[in-house]
Amino acid sequence: MLTLYDFMGSGNGYKVRLLLTQLGTPFERVEYDIDRGATRTPDFLRLNPNGRVPVLQFEDGRILAESDAILVYLAEGTPYLPLDRFERALVLQWLFFEQYSHEPNVATPRFILRHLGADHPRRAELPQRQARGHEALAVMEQHLRGRSWFVEERFSLADIALYAYTHVAEEGGLELARYPQLRAWIGKVAAQPRYVRLLERPAGAAVTG
Repeated sequence: MLTLYDFMGSGNGYKVRLLLTQLGTPFERVEYDIDRGATRTPDFLRLNPNGRVPVLQFEDGRILAESDAILVYLAEGTPYLPLDRFERALVLQWLFFEQYSHEPNVATPRFILRHLGADHPRRAELPQRQARGHEALAVMEQHLRGRSWFVEERFSLADIALYAYTHVAEEGGLELARYPQLRAWIGKVAAQPRYVRLLERPAGAAVTG
């Protein structure tokens, strides 16, 4: 069985849980509390020297880190990653956008507000990051005008990767009221069969740790 080293509140871990649940793939989930420094221990750093969740371990002991790399591996040969060369590149385009423009400015404000104290020096980053977060959300809003999904009108890895932190953007101070297309798309993702919420234990996932 696959083992997912994870933190329940992590959007990056949630991407993987959401895809595994969509695929109906059983997995064991091991919780690492990032607020207590659990991903900075020698045991975890042997799994991922970068000290971040998620990490996926295969039955043969191989390890794969970085959420979007895990998504691409798991989606290979499934409808979530198109076979068509150009459509596949479009999915990857949105995965790169998510990591370069979206995650640093949508997920990071949420992390600062949820996990760091009110007097933490990183609070000073919030105005600039939130402004850039709105820029990323505006790109997504524009793209979704006249579309239901991000790539070729099919629910794909692009949607899973972008949904994870977009649907909780308001927890980072990024209000979604100004983005009607995004809010409609969020509803479509949540209506998918086998959908699992961010803090919900997926069916078929054993939990240890």
